Amino acid sequence: MNDKIARDEKSSVWAKLFGRALHVYFALTRSMTLGVRAACFDAEGRIFLVRHSYIAGWHMPGGGVERHETVEQALEKELREEGNLVISGEPQLFHVYFNNRTSKRDHVVFYRVEVTQTAPRKPDREIVESGFFPRDALPPGTTNATFRRLEELEGTARPSNYW
Repeated sequence: MNDKIARDEKSSVWAKLFGRALHVYFALTRSMTLGVRAACFDAEGRIFLVRHSYIAGWHMPGGGVERHETVEQALEKELREEGNLVISGEPQLFHVYFNNRTSKRDHVVFYRVEVTQTAPRKPDREIVESGFFPRDALPPGTTNATFRRLEELEGTARPSNYW
């Protein structure tokens, strides 16, 4: 048991350092960071969430928009990489948020999409867990931002301008 705790603590420290290094790199190479994230629903109405190795909690999939890449290309790439997900139909742009908790220049373009999964996503160094969950049975550790975005999508909360 103590070995597992020690490994988890080392993993947590590595994850924080890695996350910080990524943001420093992006700060040096971009004047503004832009990301995409999506509420991905399957045919049963369940939402797809991921748990990363480098940040706590369950999140909707997404990632950065690279140079020479459209927002929709980034969305398709991130959903494929983080969940083996394929978008069915047209992605619905929901809102653009200022993510001032990450940095003073980070923005997130948020979509609602219907998806199919080509194969279960196997855990790796980036995504340690993932899956589809009913709205009323989200996993423990689901982030507050994820809950807020779902409330906004459902119309029970007004969209914020901040992630």
